[in-house]
Amino acid sequence: MVAPLSASLDEAIALADSASTVREAALLLRERYAPLKVVVVDAFDMREETPAATGTKRLLWGAASDGHCWQVTADLGQVAGLYLADKG
Repeated sequence: MVAPLSASLDEAIALADSASTVREAALLLRERYAPLKVVVVDAFDMREETPAATGTKRLLWGAASDGHCWQVTADLGQVAGLYLADKG
């Protein structure tokens, strides 16, 4: 699950940038990186966090979970999902 993402973060942001809307980008990422969770967020809400990848239209952050709570992570080995936003 994690290895394909960590090996191709550039591919993930390129895929997200290829979509017309952020919702379409989320769908593409869910299909490509299943079973990772992909959550669409507002870039303003993530302003304190450093994106794992920045594209021309989209931003990606890694998301880790302890089974209950979710948090942003820069450790791609811990990624269980992605936060995705349009660039503001």
